Amino acid sequence: FSKKMATDLVLKTLESAVKNRTITGDLIIHTDLGSQYTSDDYNQRLTELHIRHSYSRKGYPYDNAPMESFHASLKKECVYPVPVFEDYETAV
Repeated sequence: FSKKMATDLVLKTLESAVKNRTITGDLIIHTDLGSQYTSDDYNQRLTELHIRHSYSRKGYPYDNAPMESFHASLKKECVYPVPVFEDYETAV
């Protein structure tokens, strides 16, 4: 969770994922075109890990339909029932 879309957050998430999973030679990670995912640092780390990067097409959320569906469910269950979060820390 973060207040901004930052490369360091996705790098930490990537490191956590590779630490807890076995990476095969044919691993592909799919993301949208957010600046954190198109950053040189993120793509360099993917190259180092031998992970191919796949991107959703601009303005086409159907390329990432499972994640969009997950986010919709998360909002319905955890965000919309709460009238107003007191502050950022409460939302986290």
